[in-house]
Amino acid sequence: MSGDLLDNKGRGDAGWEWPTIHPEGRKYGVVVAGLSLLAAFMAWETIAWPLAFLTLGVLAFFRDPERVVPQDDSAIVAPADGVVSAIRVVEAPLDMQGADADGIPGLPAVPVTRISIFMSVFDVHINRTPITGTISRLVYVPGKFVNADLDKASEENERQHILVRRADGVTIGFTQIAGLVARRIVPFVKQGDTVAVGQRVGLIRFGSRVDIYLPAGTESHVIMGQRTIAGETVLARVGQAPTIEGLIQ
Repeated sequence: MSGDLLDNKGRGDAGWEWPTIHPEGRKYGVVVAGLSLLAAFMAWETIAWPLAFLTLGVLAFFRDPERVVPQDDSAIVAPADGVVSAIRVVEAPLDMQGADADGIPGLPAVPVTRISIFMSVFDVHINRTPITGTISRLVYVPGKFVNADLDKASEENERQHILVRRADGVTIGFTQIAGLVARRIVPFVKQGDTVAVGQRVGLIRFGSRVDIYLPAGTESHVIMGQRTIAGETVLARVGQAPTIEGLIQ
């Protein structure tokens, strides 16, 4: 399916496929599976079976399914799978603001809409870039590991800020935030890399959150409690500010 073109006119072939396991997770799966086999060999069934189920859990956590990414220059797609846990008007973190040492501008010091997506341990944890552009800034910030669902996690937890700058100057910032269980943020890209919308840029291990900062004048197209799919769900469209309501039913 990878590389195939699908559209809203019904063209293209689509079907379900088993998701691959990201290489970052294969080593953990092999270790746990090895311990399970050793326990079974030693006839320690009370240990072997839980380790066997844990092996399946580890492999499921690191699953890396293909996604159908909208090819629309105005679309800002979700960087993470999960639930929209907060939509707030805030200023972007200082590490994202202003120009860097090379004079490349960051985000402006003005209030913008921040969408927070909470990922449970059951969600896919591969993160993707919301737009096509160049990685203009990559800043790692050490910190705490409080519950990623809390608002203070944006300022206190271990996190990594990423700025993606389009050719026309539009810049999107998003932050990978480690959670209560997550203990490592793994980047797949570096500053200066060119990325396509929906491209994999990193992962956060074992439960976490991603914040995305929309450009000024752009508002969310998703609502509180809505589930997002990384690389597929359109969070917003550049320059559009609709009012959208939802009803739990």
